[in-house]
Amino acid sequence: EVQLVESGGGLVQPGGSLRLSCAASGFTFSNYAMKWVRQAPGKGLEWVSQITNGGYVTYYADSVQGRFTTSRDNAKNTLYLQMNSLKPEDTAVYYCAKGNVKGPGTQVTVSS
Repeated sequence: EVQLVESGGGLVQPGGSLRLSCAASGFTFSNYAMKWVRQAPGKGLEWVSQITNGGYVTYYADSVQGRFTTSRDNAKNTLYLQMNSLKPEDTAVYYCAKGNVKGPGTQVTVSS
């Protein structure tokens, strides 16, 4: 059974940074591309970033390009999202996902 558990969210001031982690289990992590998606209050799911199975290629939504960095450690079955220069509009629940399967999410709130 695929299990994904996000952590690292919290309250941060505008301009601050957070690093999210996603612990994966129940499948061969290194065989699959992974992605981050988010859902802001009252809005639908928004794709944020994606990383290939080997970690060599990443893709980002225009809204986070240059501020967010996705990486992975296949030896630890863990996906990361480094978020810098955070803005209030980044406030959302952040999910890691394998295909259509995602974890419970972690709340990120950007506010002064």
